[in-house]
This record gives sequence, structure tokens and C-alpha cells, in this order.
Amino acid sequence: MAGSSGIIHYLQSSDAITHGVAYVLLAMSIASWCFLIVKSWILTRAKRQASRAIARFWQASTLSEGVSALKQVDRERVFAPLAEAALHAAEVDIPGVLLARVERSERVLRALRQALNASQRRLEFGQVLLASVGSTAPFVGLLGTVWGIYHALGSIAASGQAQIENVAGPVGEALIMTAFGLVVAIPAVLAYNVLGRLVRQLSEELDGFAHDLHAYVCAPIEPAQPPVRVQQASTHQA
Repeated sequence: MAGSSGIIHYLQSSDAITHGVAYVLLAMSIASWCFLIVKSWILTRAKRQASRAIARFWQASTLSEGVSALKQVDRERVFAPLAEAALHAAEVDIPGVLLARVERSERVLRALRQALNASQRRLEFGQVLLASVGSTAPFVGLLGTVWGIYHALGSIAASGQAQIENVAGPVGEALIMTAFGLVVAIPAVLAYNVLGRLVRQLSEELDGFAHDLHAYVCAPIEPAQPPVRVQQASTHQA
């Protein structure tokens, strides 16, 4: 109760700058926690669906059927864009344009690279928010502490009562802002590391899936062997 009353007393007696710092820390905390919850759900679900989605794709009889099966399992749209890009690049046949002069292997490789980059950007979306909150929240809290100490010392100097008991209270209350900054930053840093590990694991699976797709689509089609005809010796002699 004493700590709570100290925090409330500090916030009530502080000025607009301290209030602004507190609101900034509160907004950073809410944003990081909301993103943490949503992103954890998305990445965990994508990681859980990855092996089953890839297995369903390779069990299909054709590439188009594999894309359809993959889209049914890949709810987060992580692996399906790669298969769709490979299918479209393999079916492109437009004479008279520059794309028609590009070899099929290079055309499929470029399509897979673009789809892979798009999927990785989707997986990494929001990671900058966590990194920014984790790196700046302690300094924002320190700014509130420094300003609070300056404000408290100025009030004490104006009142003319510079005893240690009059200084320790306001300075100790000002240190609350540094604690707030750490409370906001620590979960953001931990979340950034955990989610970054999930993103790296999914990126590795994406790279392997893209490599397998390229190898399958660009594999040379062996022509059917003509039937062997056995020539019978002629019974007629010249």
C-alpha cells in the first residue's frame, strides 16, 4: 500500500512532462503486449501447420492439386504463395515478350525468390516494434526519472528545506519512472528473442521448400521410350 500511495502521490504531484513520459511508456507497453499475443498465435500456428502442409503438398499427384491441398492446410499463407508462384511461372508461355526469352529455370527461380521474400517479410512484420520498445523504453523511463529529480530538487530549493528526509522522498519517487521503463522493456526483449527464433525456423523451412519446388518444376522431363520392334528375318531369299 505504501508503494502504491507513493506512485500515486508522485503522479499527482508531477507536471505535464512526467505525465507525458508515463503515457508514452503505457502506450509502448500496450502495443508490445498486443503484438506479442497476436504474433505468438500466428507464428505458433504456422509452425504447427508447416510439416503437415508440406506433406500434403508432396502427396498430391499434380502441381495444381498440390497447391490446392497446401492452401487448405496453410491457413497463415506462409508456404502457399511459393507453390502458387512456382505453378504460375511454370505455366507462363507468352511469345513475343521478354519473359518468353528467359529460361524456365531462371523464370521459376525469380518467381520463387519474390514469393520467398514476401513470406519472410510477412513473418518478420512487427519485429521492429519489439526491438524499438526493448531498446528505447529504459531511456524513456530514465528521462522521466531525470526530469522528476530536477523537478523535485527545484521544489525543495524553492522551499528552503534541504534536509535529507525532504530530498530522499521525491528522488525515490522519481526513480519509479526508471522502473516503469524496465518493466516495459524486459518483456519486449524476451518476446523479440522468442519470436525471432520461431521466424528463423520458419524461414529455414521456407528455404528448403523453395529449393525443392525449384528442383521439381525445373526437372527435365524424360521422353517416353519408343516401343522396341523386333525385326523378323525374311523367309524369302533372293
